[in-house]
Formats: sequence, structure tokens, C-alpha cells
Amino acid sequence: MGKYDALAELLIEVLKEGGNLKKDDDNSIPVGISNRHIHLSKNDLDALFGVGYQLTKIKDLSQPTQYACKETVTICGPKGAIENVRILGPVRSETQVEIIKADCYKLGIIAPVKMSGDLEGTPGITVIGPKGSIFLSKGVIIAQRHIHMTLEDAKRLGVTDGEQVTIQIAGLRGGTYSNVVVRANNNSALECHIDTEEANAINLTPDSKITIIK
Repeated sequence: MGKYDALAELLIEVLKEGGNLKKDDDNSIPVGISNRHIHLSKNDLDALFGVGYQLTKIKDLSQPTQYACKETVTICGPKGAIENVRILGPVRSETQVEIIKADCYKLGIIAPVKMSGDLEGTPGITVIGPKGSIFLSKGVIIAQRHIHMTLEDAKRLGVTDGEQVTIQIAGLRGGTYSNVVVRANNNSALECHIDTEEANAINLTPDSKITIIK
């Protein structure tokens, strides 16, 4: 029996190693589909909702410390307005509005495709809250598709922070997207962010498999 017990233990170890290898070799990336939203600075939050107002968290997001808020605002451009634009917390040093391409036609503005935080050369917009309104001289972007990851993820996937890669999306209407920016740091969780227009065009869902093919 001792001989058989030893063989059984060896088989279990082999199976464990095989399972770990399969997990490590799985280079698929989770996907997050982003709709229009706004990040507010503390000063702008005070102006829109009242001095000292605290945002109400309703849902944690995949990225550490990030969350969706109960509060929404209205954004207004020269041609029209969009209501119920969700605020994402926590507050930032500068207000940023992220929209999709179709919103530009409704609002009457031309928003460039930019990475989050790169607000130079972007158009402004009026933001209306329950206690007041503000006019932003800049800050409206269409978010460039990107992948958040840790430095360990980047090493495993063979990419570096700031690199632009091509991704493969599986599925009946699957295909590839290029110019996907890698954002690697140890304050992130692995996830590819794509907006609703790009997701709908390729039938992308939160269950879709995405891989980097460079």
C-alpha cells in the first residue's frame, strides 16, 4: 500500500503542476466597457453640489480605489445637452469628462481621442449640478483604448508601460484593435478598457476573451 500511496501522491503533484501551468499560460485579459462619465475636482464638486459635499459610492470598480457614484450631472455643449452623466470617484486634481464619438454630434463639440489626464488641446463644456454650474475651459476627451496592468503582468505578457499594442478579440464578430496603450504600474488591476461604441462594433461583452498579439 505504501508504494501505491507514493504513486498517488506523485500523480496529485503532477496534476497540481499541470493546473498551475495552464493558469500561468492563460494570457487572456479581462475587459471593461466604459460609457460616458465624469471625474470631478474637489473645487468643482463643491460648486456643483455644495461646499463639503461627499460623493455617495454605489459600486466599486475593477481598478483599486475607483468607484461609481450615485450622483450624476448634465453636460451642455453649443448644440445640446446630455443628462445623467455618472460621476466616478474619488475626486481628482482636475475635472475630466469622458464621452463617446456620437456624443460629440449631440453636444456640438469635437473631442479628441486622448489618454486619461492628457487634457491639453481639449474642448471645454458646461457642467450642471443640483447646486450650481461650472464652465470647463478644457477637459473633454474620447478615451483611447488601453490596458491596465501591474508591472508583474507586463513582464509576463512581454510589454512595457506606454507601449502601444494590438489586441485580438475572440468571437463570431471578433477581430483586432490596434493602438491599445499599456498602462503598467502597481496601483492597477489587469483589465482592458474599451468604450461602448468600440465594444458594440465588435460584439464585445465582459465575458469576451482578449489577448495581446502585438
